[in-house]
Amino acid sequence: MAPSEKPQRKKSPFSLVKILNDLKNVDMEMMKELLFAPRYLWISAVGFLLAEIVINIFIIQRVKYTEIDWIAYMQEVEGVVNGTWDYTNLKGDTGPLVYPAGFVYIFTALYYITGNGTNIRLAQYIFAAFYIITLILVFRIFHKSKKLPPYVLIFVCCTSYRVHSIFVLRLFNDPVAMMILYASLNLFIDGYWSLGSLLYRLAFGLVVHSWIFSPTMLFSFFHCLSVRPTVLQSILSKGLQVILGTPFLLSNPVGYLKQSFDVGRVFLFKWTVNWRFLSEEVFVNPGFHLVLLILHIVLLASYAYTHWNKYLSTYSSLCQAGLGGNLTCQLFILPMFMSNLIGITVSRSLHYQFYIWYFHSLPYLLWCTQYSVVFRILILGLIELCWNTYPSTWWSSSLLHACHLALLVGLFLNRPTDKQAERYRKMFGKKD
Repeated sequence: MAPSEKPQRKKSPFSLVKILNDLKNVDMEMMKELLFAPRYLWISAVGFLLAEIVINIFIIQRVKYTEIDWIAYMQEVEGVVNGTWDYTNLKGDTGPLVYPAGFVYIFTALYYITGNGTNIRLAQYIFAAFYIITLILVFRIFHKSKKLPPYVLIFVCCTSYRVHSIFVLRLFNDPVAMMILYASLNLFIDGYWSLGSLLYRLAFGLVVHSWIFSPTMLFSFFHCLSVRPTVLQSILSKGLQVILGTPFLLSNPVGYLKQSFDVGRVFLFKWTVNWRFLSEEVFVNPGFHLVLLILHIVLLASYAYTHWNKYLSTYSSLCQAGLGGNLTCQLFILPMFMSNLIGITVSRSLHYQFYIWYFHSLPYLLWCTQYSVVFRILILGLIELCWNTYPSTWWSSSLLHACHLALLVGLFLNRPTDKQAERYRKMFGKKD
């Protein structure tokens, strides 16, 4: 070797620069997985749940509570506490009691827990717990179906002041009913049909709105359980409703049935979110209500034919073959959420607290369309805008219907074909 030549230093395979670059690449890949891979949604869910606990405490402590229906709820159940079982004599500041017996039992418990309804702050924390439980139940459905990327939880948790308000600043009964309903859906996808039916009936006994899940629920029972078990399930769930209502039925059966299941009740025009562009005369016209009912039936029949029959028959065959798994529940959950969306789209009136009826299902429905991600997020944002416009206007109501229509069209265009149904059987039949 020449004197002027210096020995070349070998590059170490463990050089610091290489290690840092490798770590950077790993971190970037992991970040992408955590944001976009549905199988990692549970990690984001845990983080958001912890954040929501803090957020709800902050809201309760720092944002002023607004009284709307809580005192009226307490006045209504106080009549029962004092021995009044005739439903026609149960009233509050906002009018007569119009909810079924399940409402009475649950809010009577809250009446006692909150010191005859006087401890509002305690009631807020109870409803904050209901909110966290609802998120857990919704996140579990999302995780099991592996349909949504984790970043979607941002729109479920961080973008809706209205939903937080419905739970912890207004104390409405609607979120309690939806919490129970999501619990029933979790039981159904786990195969606990009887217990799921009982919880569904309890949700129905709290707010009659839950009936809009019934057509698809019955459809799924016939597909998955056949006729005889379906009849038994129907008897079981209705039996619970009768048991809950027994004291009131014995006192005044006609008054109880008429007041708690009054599907013909006329809503006040000033509170409507979805029909503000109509005149009040049209809004309260029975003919308009009849048209909405016919449209509801037509839409249910159409989507049952184009979607639910194939989804639920495939779901049933996979479960009977012992191939039901996490992914398979997509075939069950989508018809349920679609049935709910159809009912809301043609609802005779939507009030602000009714947003909770479908808020948590909107991302799932949008990610079942073939729309671009940007368009999906745009629809979510526009729906949120409509529900946060107070009082509602002709343009907010019109825009809300446009968003609902876009979502229904997107779901229809992505309807399953026979080839897709066979592909579902093969894909979902594999181990998750």
